[in-house]
Amino acid sequence: MKSDLRIVLLGKNLAENSRVGKLILGNEKFDSKAPSDQVQTERKMHKTVINAPHLLQPHLSDNQIIETVRKCLYLSDPGPHVIVLVLQQDQCSTKDQEHVEKVLQSFSNKVYEYTMVLTTQESDRVEPAGVNGVIKEIIKKCFNRHYKLTKNSPSADLKENLEKFAQMNSGHYLICDEFEGSENSTEQQDRERGHKKSPLTVALFGNSASIQFRHDNILLGEEEYRFKTTDTSRIIPLPREIAEHHVSVINMTARHETELNLDCVGHLIDQLVNENEIHAFIFVVRQGQLTDADKKSLEWLQRTFGDKVLQFVMILFTYETEEKSKTIKDPVLEQLLEKCGGRFHTCNKMMNNQSEMRDLMNKIELLFNENKQQRYTEIRRNFEKSEKESDRITIMKENTQQITTSMGKDTHKVTALEEETRLEQDNAKEIDGKTKHLFNRLHLKGRHHKLRTADFLQLTAHSLKSIESCAEEELIQTFMQKLLMMNYRARYIHVEKKNEQHQTKQSDNDSYADMGDIFKAMALSNKGISQSDRIHPMDVQMAVFHCADGFLKQLMVTKLSQCQYALPLFVPDPDTQQIEFPLWTFRQINKSWKMRNTNNEIISQTHPVYKTKTPMVFFFRFGSVSSSKSQLMNSLINEKHNTFFHRNCPGSSRTRVLMDGVVEIAWFSPSGKNTDKFMDCVAFCNLHGDAGDHEKQLQILTEMASVNVVLLPQLQNNDKSATIIQNLYRNRKPFICLFTEDDSAVTEPIKGKYKIGLKERNQSEVSEELRRTINDCLSESSSTFRLEDVSKHSDIRVDEDDDECKRGREAAQQMMSLLEKKDLTEIKDSFLPHQGKLWHQWSQKNKELHRPRAYETEMDISRKKTEMKNIRHQQQESDITTFIQLFFKQIQCHAENKMYFLKWLEIFLTSKNILIPDKVEQTDLERISEELQVASFGLEHIMREIGQIYESCSSVKKNKKDLQVHFSSLPSLAAKMMISGFPLELMDGDAAHVPVIWISAVLDKLIQKLGDQRVFVLSVLGIQSSGKSTMLNAMFGLQFAVSAGRCTRGAFMQLVRVSDEMKTQMNFDYILVVDTEGLRALELTGSSTRHHDNELATFVVGLGNLTLINIFGENPSEMQDILQIVVQAFMRMKVVKLNPSCVFVHQNVSDVTAGEKNEEGRRRLLQTLDKMTKLAAKDEVCDAECFSDVIKFDVQNDVKYFAHLWEGNPPMAPPNPNYCDNIQELKKTIMSHASKSHGTMLIDLKDRIKDIWEALLNERFVFSFRNSLEISAYRKLETKYSKWSWRLRSDMMEIENKLHNKIENEAIHEVEETDLQTELKETSEEVEKSMSEFFEKDTDADILIQWKSSFEIKIKEIQENIVRETKKKLNEILQQRDLKKMIDAQKTHHENTLFEKSKELALKLKDKTNDEETLKKEFDLFWKHSVKKIIRDTHPIKDNDIMGDVKHFLSDIYESAPVGHWMESKDIFSVQSYTQYVLFKKEFKESVINSSRYTQTLSPEDKIRNFITDVAQQTDKMIQSFNISKMGYNISCIQQITDYIKMRVTEHQKRSGEYEFKNEFFMYLVHSICNRAEQMISDQHKMFRDANDPEIYVEKKRAEYYSIFQKYCHGATSAAIFGEIICQKLKEPIEQSVYKKTARDLTDEIMKNCSSLNGNRSKLEKHILKTLAEEEDCHKYMNYIYNPRDHFKSFIRDEVSQYITDKFNVSVLHKMKENIKLLQQKIIKAAHESTEHVQVNRGDVGLWVKSFTQQLSDVLIFSEKDLSGVKHSGADNCNLLEDVIREELPAIMSDIYSKFNTEAFLVKLDYTFRPDEILIDHFCQCCWVQCPFCKTVCTNTIENHHGDHSVAFHRSIGLSGIHYDNTCNLSTHICTSAVGNSNLYFYPIGSEDKVPWKDYRTAGGVYADWSITSDLSELPYWKWFVCRFQKDLEKYYMKTFAGSGVIPDEWRKYSKQDALESLDKYI
Repeated sequence: MKSDLRIVLLGKNLAENSRVGKLILGNEKFDSKAPSDQVQTERKMHKTVINAPHLLQPHLSDNQIIETVRKCLYLSDPGPHVIVLVLQQDQCSTKDQEHVEKVLQSFSNKVYEYTMVLTTQESDRVEPAGVNGVIKEIIKKCFNRHYKLTKNSPSADLKENLEKFAQMNSGHYLICDEFEGSENSTEQQDRERGHKKSPLTVALFGNSASIQFRHDNILLGEEEYRFKTTDTSRIIPLPREIAEHHVSVINMTARHETELNLDCVGHLIDQLVNENEIHAFIFVVRQGQLTDADKKSLEWLQRTFGDKVLQFVMILFTYETEEKSKTIKDPVLEQLLEKCGGRFHTCNKMMNNQSEMRDLMNKIELLFNENKQQRYTEIRRNFEKSEKESDRITIMKENTQQITTSMGKDTHKVTALEEETRLEQDNAKEIDGKTKHLFNRLHLKGRHHKLRTADFLQLTAHSLKSIESCAEEELIQTFMQKLLMMNYRARYIHVEKKNEQHQTKQSDNDSYADMGDIFKAMALSNKGISQSDRIHPMDVQMAVFHCADGFLKQLMVTKLSQCQYALPLFVPDPDTQQIEFPLWTFRQINKSWKMRNTNNEIISQTHPVYKTKTPMVFFFRFGSVSSSKSQLMNSLINEKHNTFFHRNCPGSSRTRVLMDGVVEIAWFSPSGKNTDKFMDCVAFCNLHGDAGDHEKQLQILTEMASVNVVLLPQLQNNDKSATIIQNLYRNRKPFICLFTEDDSAVTEPIKGKYKIGLKERNQSEVSEELRRTINDCLSESSSTFRLEDVSKHSDIRVDEDDDECKRGREAAQQMMSLLEKKDLTEIKDSFLPHQGKLWHQWSQKNKELHRPRAYETEMDISRKKTEMKNIRHQQQESDITTFIQLFFKQIQCHAENKMYFLKWLEIFLTSKNILIPDKVEQTDLERISEELQVASFGLEHIMREIGQIYESCSSVKKNKKDLQVHFSSLPSLAAKMMISGFPLELMDGDAAHVPVIWISAVLDKLIQKLGDQRVFVLSVLGIQSSGKSTMLNAMFGLQFAVSAGRCTRGAFMQLVRVSDEMKTQMNFDYILVVDTEGLRALELTGSSTRHHDNELATFVVGLGNLTLINIFGENPSEMQDILQIVVQAFMRMKVVKLNPSCVFVHQNVSDVTAGEKNEEGRRRLLQTLDKMTKLAAKDEVCDAECFSDVIKFDVQNDVKYFAHLWEGNPPMAPPNPNYCDNIQELKKTIMSHASKSHGTMLIDLKDRIKDIWEALLNERFVFSFRNSLEISAYRKLETKYSKWSWRLRSDMMEIENKLHNKIENEAIHEVEETDLQTELKETSEEVEKSMSEFFEKDTDADILIQWKSSFEIKIKEIQENIVRETKKKLNEILQQRDLKKMIDAQKTHHENTLFEKSKELALKLKDKTNDEETLKKEFDLFWKHSVKKIIRDTHPIKDNDIMGDVKHFLSDIYESAPVGHWMESKDIFSVQSYTQYVLFKKEFKESVINSSRYTQTLSPEDKIRNFITDVAQQTDKMIQSFNISKMGYNISCIQQITDYIKMRVTEHQKRSGEYEFKNEFFMYLVHSICNRAEQMISDQHKMFRDANDPEIYVEKKRAEYYSIFQKYCHGATSAAIFGEIICQKLKEPIEQSVYKKTARDLTDEIMKNCSSLNGNRSKLEKHILKTLAEEEDCHKYMNYIYNPRDHFKSFIRDEVSQYITDKFNVSVLHKMKENIKLLQQKIIKAAHESTEHVQVNRGDVGLWVKSFTQQLSDVLIFSEKDLSGVKHSGADNCNLLEDVIREELPAIMSDIYSKFNTEAFLVKLDYTFRPDEILIDHFCQCCWVQCPFCKTVCTNTIENHHGDHSVAFHRSIGLSGIHYDNTCNLSTHICTSAVGNSNLYFYPIGSEDKVPWKDYRTAGGVYADWSITSDLSELPYWKWFVCRFQKDLEKYYMKTFAGSGVIPDEWRKYSKQDALESLDKYI
């Protein structure tokens, strides 16, 4: 089914936009009278048009713009294909342009790629108006996509243009992530964007018959989302956008008698209230028809939602069209209206009127504001809370009453009970108040504003501080920062009081009067801060816990567990006191321990804590006790660590708000040693507070415990706890009583029941007694405790019962059910086949492809590529397993709560584990390690499978048949997961390969969603199991896998967001953390380890802006091993010009505080690094003596020493706080490095990953690395350079033209360089400023900086060269001016003679003025006679015979050459070999003959060809310097050319010493060069002849002279005739000036608009190659290969000629007309000002002529001397002279314009001023050096540039005729693959020593100047060319593509279309 083409129209005129919309849709649907600020939408014939006719009005506010843009995007969801800017040609100002750009940027930063400009004109003009400059700029930004809409424009034409435009973007639409709602709630997005209108949620009740559902129903749409009680388990709000309001509509309309009265809807009502923040209820009633069912529904509404609901109700009356006037008379309705505050609204039942719906939304918003912006849901929650409290109190009162009744008149007991009830009520209120106060002090908004993981995992300024104390408002951030770093001191943060400092000062300033009174002093000290004012540390923890969402809670508890802290097991709700069991928070915790089996063997156990079955000891207390229960428990678990927080811990206070009733749990994990306190893992539960107040917790845990332990002062019969204790004593379960007021030792009154006194006893002694007692009890007890079993109790709330969590779990369990009873080692093969055998085979083939073996040919390379394609096809055709299909399904079904689904899946997958014995043989250890890797199955493997599905589909460009979505959507899933905090696998650790296609696609999607953000890449390297992942997790709160058996494989990357405040200090938006597998992995052995480690190290070092080198322990040999790998990696980066930083982290150092020891360590490290540098320098062929030569390194600041990770011995040891401090210090160091780094753009990171991996695949990294970022940046620089140089050149042309005119007018007589530099100074400064801004502000500034100085020098050189060349040209004109004075004087003499004689004749014939025929006859006789005399007295200018002159000269030089020989002359530029023209010296010939079997031979033809090209270029310049158009052709021109060529040939032979040229070579060279120049010389000579041959130019003047003759005859005044003569004299200069100015303007236009000529040379070459492919002419191809410069020139000429032809009427004529008009104005102005000048100075006509010519001297070649022979006596009336010029000039201009055509334009222009020659001069001043192997031209745009020659893509060397020695087999090798082959050799020109291709630079000469990377970078274009022109090439070279040079089949698969597409993709 064809999808809609979505078009958005933006404009500022409603009528114009409606007109365009009607044309597109072909109908009258758009309402041109609708409100102008209304966004309309219409659809027809698969086109949807969204019309925003007001959006481009400049007065709109930012908020209005954003709201309208959002509406456009909403209506064009998922995004528009085309955005059309409707602009009026004559009404667009700069202000409009700024507004248009602001509007477009509101859509997306890529909006211009999807935008076109449509211009209209306001009035009906005969000629279309020109597009103004502002619109031109907008069109340019839209990539020149423009449609001009005229009055008669056909609809079909516009539609076709729109469809073509959409096709240009391959049907893609504009994605605007910033307006998507997938990541945040709408409310949050609005808050972030500053929208004033919050989203509204409304619930509709009433009779559905009152509503008509249809497609244009604005509120409800066409589908009736009915509230059903049978099959509907959820209420799903319908999102709508109504009059700039985002509304969620809950449709609960129903027929009340059948649905709303049923009680079973209760659970849906609860869901409705719990899940939606309802702003208003809309009760829908048919106007005038209130039914009984409606009345019942009103009662139901109040009964269900409470009386308070009425303050949120609005009545909505609906009507049919004719009913609108009815009034409300129903008394019930009037009463209801009164209850609802009189709120009602009326609308038609179709609900399709925009105005009515807008008013309804405004009323709802007003209602919301009247309710003080409170939602109904908030009111209900508060009501329910108070209701529950009220019920509880009522029940207590009733109980009290009952008890009172039963007690009779026992007044004391009744009073006591009543007092207890009252106290409980007061206590509840007090707790609620304290909780709120606590939250306020901690700056928490409350439990309904959930804290998220993202709030704490971002990098903030606070997170970089080392804080031991802080203010209360920073307490939460500080606590979480330390906790995420696993710093157990998070509980011991000192709080600074605001008045603390003040109080101290106050004490200091007290007088000494009372110094002797200790009682008074001590009394004063009591006025300080009481302990009760402190916030209890556990209240901080629990406050965060209560306010956190599920994921943050889970992260918190996981980190608490890592800190060896007790974890919350039961948590009472602070508001309702309902007990919650946070089982979800335990899901990521694993516990490991060691125990001995019956054979006394140590067994290692690792289990998820929620599955672990262990004994459980439950501690609780009754009443207030003097001993700390928690402290006593700590002594049992770990006496050195406060697992449970107790009263004696630092920061503890007597007041705590949130801990009473909380039960915490901790586990003792044995280490397998005899010193363990318990031999098995034991759980300890601790109930905080008086157990008597928390009966539910007490009941559950005493039942589940293996041993119960109670603390109480003493046992009393009348105590309220006596009954509970009695029951526990009678129970069979072991029970221990600890009495704080008893001092007896342990006793056992009956079996299993113990008593221990604590009073005044030694703590250690008590602890030991208790430990032994518990052990005795456990030995007798078989009961075990499991966390998951706690959830079976019905009276507690389990967090996992929340809907989202439950659905996520069910989905994950459904997937896990497929894995049941499967062998772990076979799961991946069975369920994830795409990443298995086929992917590993493809990876291996890819490595083999990049690492060719000996004798490998292009055929072998092609075969491997074919095999790789076949593997991809197999991958693509293989079935997707049910497991992965289910994964896709679950992700789609659970889009809203996919985080829960993914987390559950990760938890379940991680929970699978293998038990490993503690002591095994080495061989067994390796086997088990391998099994662990095979069996490991995590979320990363699922994503790896998806990546391979994508890569296979992408490679074959086809979707999988069983894939439910299109494969192109898969990277988006991974990108979303990255944004959500999941790591992405960067390198597959199993295949040791980077899936570049997948990674690139994911990063592309990431860029789409986040924008092209700048990231700082932090990577880490170190040996296996050295704590790299642990370090990163602690530093950034990440969750890289660190559990047992889950060592990182490959490399993973994860995003860490930088807060907005930090972005102002840093140069990046995210930190990208790259975690890697360890070096020297157990699974790899021998040489493979070294190679793999080097590969990995090079990869991560190359990617990272900073690399952490993690060294574990103090073993020197291990340290040396890793350092050698690291140093080599950094050395490679130096060689390829990448500049990462590094920091060494030395972990597990015994004493990090020992300064001297650390200094010694640093000295040894540096010594080792220097030693490793010298070793690595030999391998990498790099000049480096010490490590600082390789990388910028500060041994004092860039070496960090870390304490041991654990404070004690695992498994019970907590993390070492000093380790955490070290982490914090390292984090600061990293940020210090980061602040100095420019980071990396995401799009550049994508290229960097590809470049480094491609280079690593080749074994010689340095010679294979292609820095795409540098290439891209350099291309950008080249384009800028082209513009800068053109700006200088263009401005200098203007200066040159002005000075040229002045020289010809003899206004100046010399030109100095300083004058030219002064003229060019302003432009030069502007160019310098533009350069400076570009190098400083461009996004690639850090890359571009390396070329800054060289390009500044080059621009300076170009400027100097332009000035020098211009001076040379102008001085030549000065010299030629003097030389042609005689010619000009003779010409002037002839003209003046004719003028005087015609005047004399006119005077004679004055009496015959009426006889026109006689006058004509007499003039003709006079003219004939006069012209004969002139011709007789002068020598005529003959036609030239250039080639005849050439033959004459050459015959004189080589008399033996027969004349007929010239008939067979060959074009020296197109011959394929010069050997027939060269005499080689003997030794050279032998070096070619003796080349051995497997080599490829080269000849000196390159030198000769380069020599010929250079000679041709220089002779072209020489010919232009002759200025033949002004001086005429002379045979001396040929003589100079011949002499110059002779001199160059002689010099070349002397320098070469390898060969001599035959005479024929010189003859053909001269002949070919002159033959090519013949046309140019002939054209210029014709211009000279036309201008100076009397027979020609005098005849051209005949009409002019006859006109003057007639005027004389008719008695015209002298002034009038003189004026006409001036006009006639001006005609030729005007024509030349206009032609030259038009040519310059046209050149500028071509540089902007001609697609082939508006960029740099690479773009020009791409167009040349496309043209060659379209023409398919092999001869032209060979000309391009062997004469690239000539081909470029020819192409530019053709393009310019075609452009002029195509645009002649549209553009060229227009420019001509404009220039004529401007020149006419200048001439008239000059005439007028000259007249004024004469009048002021009382001068004569001579002064007028002088003034007139001086004013025009810089624009026309016209001076006084041109009028010197014309007598102007009597022409004193200057006013009349001015009037004549004003009247006559338009006719002359019109005549010039009428004769202007494509042929005349170029013919009448001197070659110097022709657009094609100007552009040739601009584009061809670049490097033309060709690759010595394949003849590809160096792509550097600077001639004689610094550094190596290079080219992005080489081609087959067979194209230049290279063949295998002693055969006729042309080679198919491509340079980049040939230099990677270790068994290919060639003989350099003139050498007998063969050179391996891989060491081609060692051949010296031209070879040493080229940089050819060994890689597989190739252009399919040239493969297609070889196949397409195989026969032509074989015929041309008289050799074949056979034998070793046979063309691979893979090449033949490329079509011409593939070839052309490859040009667009790669160039």
